[in-house]
Amino acid sequence: MKTKKIVITGGPGTGKSSIVNELIKRKYICLEEISRQVTIDAKKDGIDQLFLTNPLLFSEMLLKGRQKQFTQANNYPNNTIFFDRGVHDVLAYMDYIGDSYPETFINTCKTAVYDTVFILKPWKEIYTSDSERYESFEQALQIHENLVNTYTKYNYNLIDVPFDTVENRTNFILKALGM
Repeated sequence: MKTKKIVITGGPGTGKSSIVNELIKRKYICLEEISRQVTIDAKKDGIDQLFLTNPLLFSEMLLKGRQKQFTQANNYPNNTIFFDRGVHDVLAYMDYIGDSYPETFINTCKTAVYDTVFILKPWKEIYTSDSERYESFEQALQIHENLVNTYTKYNYNLIDVPFDTVENRTNFILKALGM
């Protein structure tokens, strides 16, 4: 039996990390979001917002990190692995800002195939911005559309996670997976 790779995606401030933290609490294997760490590391190097300053470099770093996570998931045979965002998110964000990217980005998305993708819609009641999340709620809505378009382009049938408590949203995901 192979490793099942499950993506939890959505724009900023949709509750992804809270669900991933709940899955971790329930002893599921989760590979956490890496963009915050890339942003924090860039700040240590004196770059306030790497995504805004050099979106291609930021995206290359994210893509490499997410590709590494995808490969690392194979170290857990016969398990279900949850990802806080997938490689396809990188293309969605690049499309959102209208920037071009090399063919290697597309090839990575073609070869990194996930079993299931859950998407969370922007939720105004829980949305907050902080030092790493600079987007407005309106921008979060646009990013959501880009995520939907990108994953659909790569033939994923996205499963919408309804608004609810963290526990109920997590239960919804696990039930949809038959867990």
